Amino acid sequence: MTAEVGSGLRSDARDNRGRILVVARAVFAADGVDAPVKEIARRAEVGVATVYRHFRTKEALLAEAFADRMATCSAILEEGLAADDPWRGFRLVVEKLMEVHALDRGFARAITARLSRAVDREHAVRLLVELVRRAKAVGALRADFVVEDLSLALMANDGIRAESAGMRVAASRRFAALMIQSFQANPVPAVLPPAVRLPLSRS
Repeated sequence: MTAEVGSGLRSDARDNRGRILVVARAVFAADGVDAPVKEIARRAEVGVATVYRHFRTKEALLAEAFADRMATCSAILEEGLAADDPWRGFRLVVEKLMEVHALDRGFARAITARLSRAVDREHAVRLLVELVRRAKAVGALRADFVVEDLSLALMANDGIRAESAGMRVAASRRFAALMIQSFQANPVPAVLPPAVRLPLSRS
């Protein structure tokens, strides 16, 4: 449907649509999904009405903007499933999802909320459920773990505020290590990544 819509637009309309998507991805990554449409329109140098001509609702814009995030999520999950050791694969997925999210504040919303195309999200969820099943089957992942626990971890990861992207990633790596230990069936104390000095408030 997207390809059909895109091919039927005039060249200037296609340019506007493409620019809106580029700007929307950047804005959502930096400011999260609550960023207003009028800010996206301003940065894309189009009117708000033009945004809504291409995307009937903000949710439609989010779904299109997040399509590439779902592809990234699926690629990470497939890499985890390809690991010989299910627990190592699970750890890899948690680490990579959190690191990507630390660099893109819209990423977690894309995979924990129903903002992306249903078929893409359902595919990612199936991969995650299978990864969890395998990790439990070898006794590495705690039996009471549910997929929503990973969603909670990603939501908490969204709260990391730091002075730079590098510091966000460093803090996210430490948080991921803490979460992985809490998810483990028989936690084995391990050396955590270095701590990062973070502000005590979001202000």
